[in-house]
Amino acid sequence: MRTYLAILLWASGCLAVDAMVFFRGSAGTGLKDMVGQNGNHGVPLRRAKRGWMWNQFYLQEEYTGTDNQYVGKLHSDMDREDGNVRYVLSGDGAGTVFVIDENSGDLHVTRSLDRETKATYTLKAQAVNRVTGRPLEPETEFIVKIHDVNDNEPRFPKEVYMATVPERSNAGTSVIRVMAEDADDEMFGLAAKLVYSISQGHPYFSVEPSTGIIRTALGPDEMDRERREHYQVVIEAKDMGGQRGGLTGSTVVNISLTDVNDNPPRFINRIYQFNVAESAEVGAPIGRIRAVDPDIGKNAEMDFTIVGGEGQDVFDITTDKITQEGILAVKKPLDYEKKKSYDLHIQVQNPQLDVRFLALGTKDTAMVRVTVDDVDEPPVFDRFSYIMEVKENAPVGTAVSSVSAMDPDIKHSPVRYSIDRRTDPDRLFNVHAGNGSIFLLKTLDREESAWHNISVIAAEFNNPQQTSRVPVYIRVLDVNDNAPKLASFHETFVCDNAKPGQVPFQSFRCASLKSEAEQMSPRYMDVCFPSTDNTASLFTRRAGYGRLQQSAFLVPVVISDGEYPMLSSTGTLTVRVCACTRDGNMEMCSAEPLSSSAGLSTGALVAILLCVIILLLIVVLFAALKRQKKKEPLIISKEDVRDNVVSYNDEGGGEEDTQAFDIGALRHPEVMEDGGKQRRDILPPETLYPPPPLRRVPPHTPTSRNNADVRDFINQRVQENDSNPTAPPYDSLATYAYEGNGSVAESLSSLGTASSEGEQDYNYLSEWGPRFRKLADMYGGEDSDRDS
Repeated sequence: MRTYLAILLWASGCLAVDAMVFFRGSAGTGLKDMVGQNGNHGVPLRRAKRGWMWNQFYLQEEYTGTDNQYVGKLHSDMDREDGNVRYVLSGDGAGTVFVIDENSGDLHVTRSLDRETKATYTLKAQAVNRVTGRPLEPETEFIVKIHDVNDNEPRFPKEVYMATVPERSNAGTSVIRVMAEDADDEMFGLAAKLVYSISQGHPYFSVEPSTGIIRTALGPDEMDRERREHYQVVIEAKDMGGQRGGLTGSTVVNISLTDVNDNPPRFINRIYQFNVAESAEVGAPIGRIRAVDPDIGKNAEMDFTIVGGEGQDVFDITTDKITQEGILAVKKPLDYEKKKSYDLHIQVQNPQLDVRFLALGTKDTAMVRVTVDDVDEPPVFDRFSYIMEVKENAPVGTAVSSVSAMDPDIKHSPVRYSIDRRTDPDRLFNVHAGNGSIFLLKTLDREESAWHNISVIAAEFNNPQQTSRVPVYIRVLDVNDNAPKLASFHETFVCDNAKPGQVPFQSFRCASLKSEAEQMSPRYMDVCFPSTDNTASLFTRRAGYGRLQQSAFLVPVVISDGEYPMLSSTGTLTVRVCACTRDGNMEMCSAEPLSSSAGLSTGALVAILLCVIILLLIVVLFAALKRQKKKEPLIISKEDVRDNVVSYNDEGGGEEDTQAFDIGALRHPEVMEDGGKQRRDILPPETLYPPPPLRRVPPHTPTSRNNADVRDFINQRVQENDSNPTAPPYDSLATYAYEGNGSVAESLSSLGTASSEGEQDYNYLSEWGPRFRKLADMYGGEDSDRDS
């Protein structure tokens, strides 16, 4: 600190001395010039020198005083110190940062300056006449330079750096380079000269003082990621070349060791034990074997293999790529009765090895003992399938063959046999429950089915749930139980001019032939012995055939086989006689057809019959639907008594209601004589059909000489219903409420009454008692008033 203050005092003193010397020399010269220019006579004139004797000032940054800092003094030779000269300043910061005394020319700084913000200021000064304002000398430019002081500490671009280096690296391996920056002037002193050092991270890392490169400081054995993975290093940068009084900046570097494959995998245990049931399927996992590897990532991947032991072909081991565990699984079926345990040697190693660390080891081994557990197994047949043979004529109960199964367990439980009836729905076979012998329940026919496939089930006697099954294929052997017969109907022709021994006939197919032509028609034709393809030929035995005498021959043929017992059948061949040319070409046969009657085939006839039946069904269905189709009644009213609900609580409008029913028609039948009047409850049609003949009332209708008008009324109503095309087409009940002209009871209606209301006598109401007193008062009072 004392050295720093001494340097500042020395720099300030030099600047002050320089300024004083400068201004003194300038003033003396200026005065001398002024004197020379205005001196006494006899003094020789000399060229006037330039008034400005300077071109730059130096100013120290970061001034901390309370007064304005003095820069220097500006003076012109034209200034006689009589107050007529005024100094003017312009340029960078003139009037704000820099101020000048216009009378004396003293230059000051108003505030502290920072070189890192602005290092130089360019200013212009001029001396002018205070009165006229005219410049006394040309304007002159000068520069104020800011001297640097060590006021900025070094700074790193980042506060925290991240870096990695492989583990087991050699000492001096470069890790990362960190560089700091100092805002001070590099060209002035040591304020910007930086030196790097490490303050935290010893003894694992070091840093180069001049470059800032961080390197490992220890050897491979000490830099082991499995022991320590992360390190925090603090780097410092100091200016002034690292000397005392320099400013310092620091940063943090987090260094991680990356993994290398320097550790082999190791088993946790030396011996592993597992149990597996003998019924385990192939591929079923038995257990997991775990090993550990301190490395990470790809360096920790493992491969498990079986390298020895007595079960290498029985078991297999794979690696779980996620957990890096060995999965032991069954490779072949196990049998507790044959082998109860296995010892295996398991090896583990890394698939990717680092040759630098092979000396440390690459693999590890362990022993695995697998114990097979006994389970109750189902019976096992001695074959995977059985093929048996039986003749089709074998009687019921014949033994075909037998199957055999046994319990593979140590206890050897007895086995019970049965047939899966789903494979033998016709119940043709059965099996003996104790010895597995298969025998017949029904006779077999090879022509119906030549093979029978059944399944035989074997179950433990003590545990029927333990079952197994085996397929049994039974072949039915053929026996000679079917007589041969012609394969199809045969019909051929023979020429009427045929010669003996001629074979003009078609061959026919059968099983075997033996002709009886010698006994039934020995004079006409013969049959040759059958060929190897079960065909035979018919040939003539005489010359010439009379077509008019016999137009067709029916030749019986006995067909027999060559097996034992020999079976035979008789077939008939139809031979027709035809007229032929000399070359043997047929010209004409008898009127009878040469072959079967021409016509439609059986399939065509069946198709035609089906079409006819379908058409008949369609016609019958259409007729039934038409008969069942309901027609909407022409009259929908309350008078329809079939399925209508009749309401009896409907009060009419009385005699004044002439819209619903014309009561006058009943009172005066002569009004209805007009046959053109239509019913009022329906809409009349546009045209009417001619009325049918008038029907009379049946003889049993009660009529008399006095009620002829009633008879006429009813007849008129019947005629009206018969002639009405809108009347319902079914029988209905028609009610006619007509009292007739000769009724003793008069009509209750006041219409048509000859007497007037005024002629009525209501005095009799007073004689009916107190209940009719009110009514008697009403009508009796009216009579009194009217009389008065």
